[in-house]
Amino acid sequence: MGKINTSVEIAGIKLRNPVMTASGTFGYGSEFSGYMNLESIGAIVTKGLSLHPKAGNSTPRIFETPGGMLNAIGLQNVGIDAFIQDKVPFLRTINTPVIVNLYGNSLEEYGELAARIDTVPEVAGIEVNISCPNVKHGGIVFGTDPKAAAAVTSLVRKNSKKPIIVKLSPNVTDVTVIAKACVDAGADSLSLINTITGMAIDLKNHRPVLANVTGGLSGPAIKPIALRMVWQVAKAVKVPLIGIGGIMNATDALEFILAGATAIQVGTASFLNPSAAEDIAKGIEIWLSENGVKDIRELIGALKV
Repeated sequence: MGKINTSVEIAGIKLRNPVMTASGTFGYGSEFSGYMNLESIGAIVTKGLSLHPKAGNSTPRIFETPGGMLNAIGLQNVGIDAFIQDKVPFLRTINTPVIVNLYGNSLEEYGELAARIDTVPEVAGIEVNISCPNVKHGGIVFGTDPKAAAAVTSLVRKNSKKPIIVKLSPNVTDVTVIAKACVDAGADSLSLINTITGMAIDLKNHRPVLANVTGGLSGPAIKPIALRMVWQVAKAVKVPLIGIGGIMNATDALEFILAGATAIQVGTASFLNPSAAEDIAKGIEIWLSENGVKDIRELIGALKV
């Protein structure tokens, strides 16, 4: 069998394979350089960036659950200035596309961040986290309201020439409504799903385990929900999708691709195995070879229903 093609393209960003890292699980890339080859995967997605540094929530803020983990980190990050000054120099040395995840507490913050990132040549694209409360409008989460999601997408689009990926929240009644709103407002691609809101209780002390009370559930427990949402959104919009949720191995990744994802992100798996993303990329190539598939793109959306 000839050479296998594992490369895919997301909104003009060429990936050597469909494996990306999930925001918030891979630091800013350098943290994992001692554990895996950063040039073995398709793209690195950085920890969510805000306009100003953020300390995050009080501890405890991570808790292991059956089949996954809850986190209430609170989007702790160094802020855009420190990112450009301290993190970009390392990222410049890697031959792997870097996608910056960003979030704001108001529409204006999203716009300003997009404009700042637009001036950084080392950044290949922007992933917009809309699972954040709009502090100016009573705390409604941008990603749960189609108009708010569209407004954020539209402003980021206006302020940046870079490819824009909008990361969808699963905490909605119909994910396709939000997906369509974001695409209509200018999103080049969608990534889904973000974590599902959950909680854990300490029975002995009659208290929540997390200081924040609730947190985001990730890991294998959410994979069936994520797969279903990717499949639904793939039928509803015509932009490339990035599947996220409980991807622990190559089989999981390929299931998302069959459901309609062009690429996937590895998140919780990296906490268990720091080289998970590289292992999954290798596993995908082995599976394609063993099953006589010459081009991974043949599998995108090839689910027989």
